[in-house]
Amino acid sequence: MMIAGSVDSLIRVLSSVVVYRADYVDPAHATAFRLFSGFYEGCPDLLVDIYARTLVLHDYSDPSEAASDKQQRLNMLQGFVRCQLPWLQAVLRKQHRASLVAARQGTLLYGDRLDRHIREHGVRYAVDLRMHGDTSFYLDTRNLRAWALQHLAGKSVLNTFAYTGSLGVAAKAAGASRVVHLDLNRTFLNVAKDSYSLNGFPINKADFQVGDFWTQINVLKRHGERFDCVFLDPPFFSTTGRGTVDLVTQSHRVINKVRPLINDGGYLIAINNALFVSGAAYLHLLEELCVDGYLSIEELIPVPLDCTGYPQTVVNAPPTDPAPFNHSTKIAVLRVRRKGS
Repeated sequence: MMIAGSVDSLIRVLSSVVVYRADYVDPAHATAFRLFSGFYEGCPDLLVDIYARTLVLHDYSDPSEAASDKQQRLNMLQGFVRCQLPWLQAVLRKQHRASLVAARQGTLLYGDRLDRHIREHGVRYAVDLRMHGDTSFYLDTRNLRAWALQHLAGKSVLNTFAYTGSLGVAAKAAGASRVVHLDLNRTFLNVAKDSYSLNGFPINKADFQVGDFWTQINVLKRHGERFDCVFLDPPFFSTTGRGTVDLVTQSHRVINKVRPLINDGGYLIAINNALFVSGAAYLHLLEELCVDGYLSIEELIPVPLDCTGYPQTVVNAPPTDPAPFNHSTKIAVLRVRRKGS
């Protein structure tokens, strides 16, 4: 069932899955959630997200299909959703397989203004829905942000591969004593600063570090820095002149790289989002790292059901079994013990 297929069939599917998201529908509080997880719920080339009052259609369909036909079907689709959620003020379509950058960043189908911030667990986050190829805010780590709010009061935190900083913003909202954000892209970190401003947090420029992961981690080590928690949420593959991140075959490299920066008893949050790495394989890797007794697995954090699909709505299995995790975004909370402690 594709965007290129029957729009009537797709609308029937949407009608059946929307009811399970009823708890998220809260226009008064500018929430963000996944309205339709197409890969799992019957339309592999479509995701539908809500950011405050903006509907985002993630279109992964074949760009070779006639544009006029596809546009007509998408117009019918967004019209249906707007009837169901009449408070929506904008609709953005992001064509992820398009050749033009502007199409990948998004085309406004309805309305004249995109929302610029959302609220989650009482914390405000800046969003740039046209940023990069996505929406600047990852819905699948919502439960991890809730974990941060519950566990990081008074803690020092390093947010590596910070992107737009949402994990670190949650830590700051929890009352963390210090949060350092590290990313290669200054534009991403500027969104994190906007989130700080939205929440009234003071901005210390030294805590927003632009640079290569491998280089900056070495700098922190040389300066004798230590943290109570390190977030490690890298892309599944990236390479620079300083090193390569490969979560398919070498997850242990990035984990071992940050271990020396963590205080005794501290947390290392290790995330692997490689679609074709099974949950069992990733858990086995973590267990191997724990053999020496200086790491232990404390908790596995699930991805929210609006992102995975609900037991009553899932029709497609993932290409690789994520169990004991519930999604290809595999989130593990590790405890660190330092030698000589």
